[in-house]
Amino acid sequence: MKLETKYHGILNYGEEDIITFSKGLPGLQDLNKFILIDFEENPVFKILHSIENEEIGLVAVSPFDFISDYEFELRDSVVERLKIKDSNEILVLNTVTLSSKVENITTNLKAPIIINTNLKLGEQIILDNEKYKIKHPLLRSE
Repeated sequence: MKLETKYHGILNYGEEDIITFSKGLPGLQDLNKFILIDFEENPVFKILHSIENEEIGLVAVSPFDFISDYEFELRDSVVERLKIKDSNEILVLNTVTLSSKVENITTNLKAPIIINTNLKLGEQIILDNEKYKIKHPLLRSE
């Protein structure tokens, strides 16, 4: 299938690539079907793109590529909703706010997106941990 997007051109995907967010995402509750694509210019970045709205694509990263001590425990209710059986089937992503100045690029550590990679089920959760901020600098300045 092809998705003609506003910002990322034509994306090709199959039925098996569709990730279902039964509750949508905060601020995007009416959108439930997304695909995850690599950002061509930098494979560390991914785009979580709605297949229901060609204008909605969220830039995301794995927090483990940037924050060595990022950790949290998934509530049993999330594990049940996403039908997670093993930690190997979990993908954790955090949304990124881009800026023309590299030092102003931030990631949302407070609200990770959890994806069951086997069943293609996803949910964004809010962590109850003051250590993690909504606008955490993605890159530390030296």
